[in-house]
Amino acid sequence: MPANRSSTCAPGNIGISQLNSVSRTRSELGRRPGRSGTRSFVPRQRPPTMRTWPAEGSRRVIGALWGRVLPCRPLSNIECRGRMRWFRRKKSDDGAPPSTDLPTDAPSADVLPAAEPEAAPVEIDRNFEPVVEAPYVERAAAPGKPGWRERLRGSGFAKSLGGLFSRNPKLDDDLLDEIETALLTADVGVAATTQLLEGLRQRMKRREFADAKELLRSLRAELIAMLAPVAQPLVIDANAKPFVLLTVGVNGVGKTTTIGKLARRFKDEGRTLMLAAGDTFRAAAVAQLQAWGDRNDVPVIAQGQNADAASVAFDALNAAKARGVEVLIADTAGRLHTQQGLMAELGKIRRVIAKVDASAPHEVLMVIDGTTGQNALSQLRQFNQAVTVTGLVVTKLDGTAKGGVVFALAREFGIPIRYAGIGERPEDLRVFDAEAFVDALLPESLGT
Repeated sequence: MPANRSSTCAPGNIGISQLNSVSRTRSELGRRPGRSGTRSFVPRQRPPTMRTWPAEGSRRVIGALWGRVLPCRPLSNIECRGRMRWFRRKKSDDGAPPSTDLPTDAPSADVLPAAEPEAAPVEIDRNFEPVVEAPYVERAAAPGKPGWRERLRGSGFAKSLGGLFSRNPKLDDDLLDEIETALLTADVGVAATTQLLEGLRQRMKRREFADAKELLRSLRAELIAMLAPVAQPLVIDANAKPFVLLTVGVNGVGKTTTIGKLARRFKDEGRTLMLAAGDTFRAAAVAQLQAWGDRNDVPVIAQGQNADAASVAFDALNAAKARGVEVLIADTAGRLHTQQGLMAELGKIRRVIAKVDASAPHEVLMVIDGTTGQNALSQLRQFNQAVTVTGLVVTKLDGTAKGGVVFALAREFGIPIRYAGIGERPEDLRVFDAEAFVDALLPESLGT
């Protein structure tokens, strides 16, 4: 007896179809939901391989053409043979005449394709000289304030405030809220922004501003007052020979390039100087500094790759003393401020230099990337604890830098900002000018 058949006797009023039924929970495949007790396994839908053309006389509507419905019918055997005759292979009987019902556009095996004409020989000009385009060289920024405005007008700070005052806004609290948003998005920082806005709100309540133009003028004065104490140029002490300048910073901020530009500046001032290739970790860093030295006709003291940076600075300082050089610029490898071991190595370099000259280094110049944002505050805090930073160089202000981090650095640390990089040319390393910097970030007038 099958396993799915009950062994008990069924009552007399139960039909045979109910006794022969199979539980659909176990074997539902192939059965119709409305039928039970039958042994006909009719598929619910024919598989694709089992589908055939409909019988002769059946009609299926597939579309409309010229306003009437066209039926689709299967091809007859005669039509199939007529349409597939062209693909059949020709008979071997050469004497039989060709069939007239063959298509006239059928290709013939006896017809050969026409030969392509031979190409004419190309004459080569032996006196031809290729034209080599000169590489693009960025021109230096214009001197004075126009150069600052030209290079900083694409910064995030200038775009946000320029767009705010370009529509001649109404003097109200909403305008102050928009100014606050613009300063925060430009990386000015919460503390510096709050200090600026509190003064402006109090003056607005006292009705000291007649219109938005007066507010813009007051904002300019507040920004300049925040940067004026730190806008101090580097002064070379003539009594210190050599004047040792140690550059530090994280990876990729432009320390080596800044050293090359400083060498060009000091060379133009008529000073004798020497460079120390202390970045012995990064590949080609020594070669890069030597290229800057060859370009500016400045000697470079270097050792091999992975040499001790402190020993390089020690040898360079002794060589500078022996040659009577006025300025010695020492390069260091870029390092993250979160790595305590690497930060301790900077302290070692400073102690080794102090063994030769107790007052050295006379200037510890930290290079900061202008695109860093608020992370620059943490960087300066850690480097200042390690080597006591005495000056700053803010680079890459001509790109997508927002520029507001300068105000945050000035407010929190008060360390002098010596230079600002606004371009790739050596002349684009400018002495930091607070007034020119603020004027480049703010619009000249309303509606511009």
